[in-house]
Amino acid sequence: MAFEGVPGLVETREAFGETTLVVDAARIVEACAYLRDEHGFDMLVDLAATDYLGWGAPGVSGYIGTAAGRNLNRPMTQGLQALPAPKPKRFALNYHLLAIRQGARRLRITVWLDDAEPIASVVSVWPAADWFEREAWDLMGIPIDGHPNLQRLIMDEDWEGHPLRKDYPLGGEPVRFSGQE
Repeated sequence: MAFEGVPGLVETREAFGETTLVVDAARIVEACAYLRDEHGFDMLVDLAATDYLGWGAPGVSGYIGTAAGRNLNRPMTQGLQALPAPKPKRFALNYHLLAIRQGARRLRITVWLDDAEPIASVVSVWPAADWFEREAWDLMGIPIDGHPNLQRLIMDEDWEGHPLRKDYPLGGEPVRFSGQE
């Protein structure tokens, strides 16, 4: 299916039997409304945020094991056959859509965002986006402009930070066991 008319379309990708449209973040509402009205994607199934902080940077490394043995001359691959390609920005926000009336066709929209870069709410296009956008704000700290009720969804209201970010500090309160003084 051709998606050339989608507002803000940057790139179309086909991989693993799925179609992904990379859309300019500034035009996400237009793109979503167009896909709903012109292509029948009437359901937002999920909105998933991914933090790519440090993606592709040298880190924990290992040697690649192959059927012929280990290649001791190619370290710093992080256990992969090749280092992953760099990402355009830190966060990816993926909108998973479904066209129910057209044989349950699926589509993913990807938007790339930097830290603290806001994105417009799509609640006006799909009301189900309400909780998904709140979750993206609560757990990843992605600001959603124009959301009708942007507040914590999972974490307590007084919680500091966003726990699914890669730079979120690990640790917490010490565990107390019964019988300890």
